[in-house]
Amino acid sequence: MTFGEKLSNLRRERNYTQEQLADILGVSRQSVSKWESDIAYPETEKLIKISKMFECSVDYLLNEGATEKEGTPSSEKAPSFDIKKIFRERKSEKTVMGMPLYHIGRDARGFFAVGVKAKGVFALGLMARGVFSLGLLSLGVLSIGLLSLGAISFGVLAVGLLAVATLALGVFAVGAISVGIISLGALSVGMFSAGALAAGEYIAMGDYAYAMIAIGESLAEGSEYSAVCALDAADTGHICALLDELVPPWFSWAKEIFKFFLY
Repeated sequence: MTFGEKLSNLRRERNYTQEQLADILGVSRQSVSKWESDIAYPETEKLIKISKMFECSVDYLLNEGATEKEGTPSSEKAPSFDIKKIFRERKSEKTVMGMPLYHIGRDARGFFAVGVKAKGVFALGLMARGVFSLGLLSLGVLSIGLLSLGAISFGVLAVGLLAVATLALGVFAVGAISVGIISLGALSVGMFSAGALAAGEYIAMGDYAYAMIAIGESLAEGSEYSAVCALDAADTGHICALLDELVPPWFSWAKEIFKFFLY
């Protein structure tokens, strides 16, 4: 077989289109087409990259009489536990919203993307970006990761509209240490806070509480109201009236949510 026939067969075995192979090699689709038609040959650098990519020798590619792929000599082979093999380039020809249905590779971009760096609607990787993302560093609408940023975010460190983490920063934050408009945590800081140690702008509830309205089991320091006790119905009604008086209209939504913690 000629070089072009071998390249075409290898490409089809991996389910690549000419455009996808061209993107990986950093050339135009027309160049790949010329190679497969035996009109032109790739440069030495590209030949080496092709041989590594398809796990065959350069001699196999160029020698029409060679029938064995003859991978690299055993002394040069990478260890069997090689991350490059785990993320071997695979990409579907079918597309969704202009992206491959799936893409697995070091830098993966697809509807479903898996890679060291992954970007897609569903993204899984060390660094992941997507509508739904999972990774050590994760960015997405729904984001889960060691360091996570998203509308709904889960992680050791999470930032989002709803953030749940060891350290959580968000509009609604839940964590060992949480900072948010509505904040729940062992150490909680926010406009409306609840936790073992709670500090709030308008109201704080916890073992130790500091806010305009402070409700604590051991200590409560509030500029407008303080209570170190269990609340009865009269106390709850008085606190709700104070919240209505103190909280500005733009935080009324958070006030109404936090009132549920009082009942």
